[in-house]
Amino acid sequence: MIRKLPPTARIFIAMILGILIGWAVFSQAPDKATANEIAGYISIVSDIFLRLIKMLIAPLVFSTLVVGIAHMGDASSVGRVFLKALAWFMTASLVSLLLGMVLANLMQPGANLNLPLPDTHATVNLATSKFTLKDFVGHLVPKSFVEAMANNEILQIVVFSMFFGVALAALGDKARTLTTSIEELSHVMLKITGYIMGFAPFAVLAAMAATVAINGLEILLRFAVFMGEFYIALVLLWTLLVLAGWAVLGRRIFTLIRGIREAFLLSFATASSEAAYPKLLDALDRFGVRRRISSFVMPLGYSFNLDGSMIYCTFATLFIAQAYGIELPLATQVTMLLVLMLTSKGIAGVPRASLVVIAATLSHFNIPEAGLLLILGIDTFLDMGRSATNAVGNSIAAAAVAKWEGALLSEEEARERALTLDTEPDPETGHGGARHG
Repeated sequence: MIRKLPPTARIFIAMILGILIGWAVFSQAPDKATANEIAGYISIVSDIFLRLIKMLIAPLVFSTLVVGIAHMGDASSVGRVFLKALAWFMTASLVSLLLGMVLANLMQPGANLNLPLPDTHATVNLATSKFTLKDFVGHLVPKSFVEAMANNEILQIVVFSMFFGVALAALGDKARTLTTSIEELSHVMLKITGYIMGFAPFAVLAAMAATVAINGLEILLRFAVFMGEFYIALVLLWTLLVLAGWAVLGRRIFTLIRGIREAFLLSFATASSEAAYPKLLDALDRFGVRRRISSFVMPLGYSFNLDGSMIYCTFATLFIAQAYGIELPLATQVTMLLVLMLTSKGIAGVPRASLVVIAATLSHFNIPEAGLLLILGIDTFLDMGRSATNAVGNSIAAAAVAKWEGALLSEEEARERALTLDTEPDPETGHGGARHG
């Protein structure tokens, strides 16, 4: 019976069961320490799943990106796609930051908080020095490709893969054997991805259960106004992203949104954008985006197009300022927005990256860093929305760039490809026989 349910339904059911199990643990545990211990054992399941995903990311990005670039044919094509993707990313980031700033000023989530404020001298022990433009540029190019693979440094892997793919394309027939071998590696990695994704509902259940077991549902009530306003902001951002997609893709944007709903729920429930990456590639295949575009744009998006994280940065920073009664003039807020625009790039591989960026911004504008302690307890629930938004933004970006590049199949061709993916084994995507040029 369960196997007959669509994947989206299985993940949604797992989320509900996880909340119920977590609430049972939280309410029945004799003390918080016991609840944390039980949650630790429950989270083993989701931890293993996320580790498996992280195990896949580096070889999956490398193999699919190298083959995609090699199929583009020349460096000028790579440069053109890169510039189009970067233009979308920067525009989306600016809109996300601006929307967070505007809504925080209109909603005033930190005003009249009626909660005890942390001591302004308290610290949250988050390293912020790494978020300078100099360090970011220095970090962009890997010292060692093996080190970049070992540390899952997506941006560094992308840089190396771009050079590697362009070199393969330039060598042509001389590198055909190597190109074919890397393409076969991508088939293998996507096949492994299919196996691991069968484990996703159990990981979702465990992630939700562990989160609720530790925090309970009361914490949601205490911060209901702030969380509700932030999710209203996310819904408005989703609306803007869909409208931008509609301007490029027309009514097909709704087909894309339906196609990524499983990846959306997966990233939401696990609070991890990485968990959705393989599913997003598959959804874009079925939508008609050629793999040479999706395998290039998606990894870049995971470093440069974190729309959910962007809106959170301005919204949470102004929330903390309001909570401490600090008035920030418009000019200061605009400066803050520009600072966040720079410091937030390339944060995907940093644990709790949004919090680190916010901490750096708070200290820069003399806002008490201790204010982060206000939202640490609910950050996981907020991270769910951020991660899901990142998944939506990157998939729309990939589809838009594909449309601009003439690399988006027609609706009829996309349906034929989807049927092929469902029926034929061992394809380029690991599910069917479609080729992705």
